[in-house]
Amino acid sequence: MTSLQIRKLTYAALYLAIAMVLPFITGQIPEIGSMLSPMHIPVLLCGFMCGWPWGMTVGLIAPLLRSVTFGMPAMFPSAVAMAFELAAYGCVSGLMYRLLPKKKGTVYAALIIAMIAGRIVWGIARLILAGLSGSSFTWALFLAGAITNAIPGIILHLALIPLLVIAMERAGLSLNRR
Repeated sequence: MTSLQIRKLTYAALYLAIAMVLPFITGQIPEIGSMLSPMHIPVLLCGFMCGWPWGMTVGLIAPLLRSVTFGMPAMFPSAVAMAFELAAYGCVSGLMYRLLPKKKGTVYAALIIAMIAGRIVWGIARLILAGLSGSSFTWALFLAGAITNAIPGIILHLALIPLLVIAMERAGLSLNRR
């Protein structure tokens, strides 16, 4: 392994650890935790800072590991659907940040594209899981879960993540080289 690969692995492990712990801050009130989506923050940051393969891997692992370790989120269907959603977040944020021209709004553009892609993937995963379990997943449930109930988290992510990405870039902590 090269020095860069070891640094990416170390950063990814740190983002995974943060994804495991951060929900405890809002976990005492489950409604707030599900609205703020704290596990999404380190996954998106991992995509931005380490690149798409690492962001996708951390996103895939985090909800499943947290479900097995702490029982939250419930494995089926929540953690399974979240694993696909967060994998998309990590993958798309890393890809878009690397591929988009380096301009002032690149962080926001990459973040918004990643958030839309992740929510679409979540909806598809929930639809498939509902079909497998014999339940239904309606358009209204998708809109509620992906947008309406997520508005506080969307606002938090749009306000916080670009600031963190820019600060980490300035500190030389990005490993997602162009």
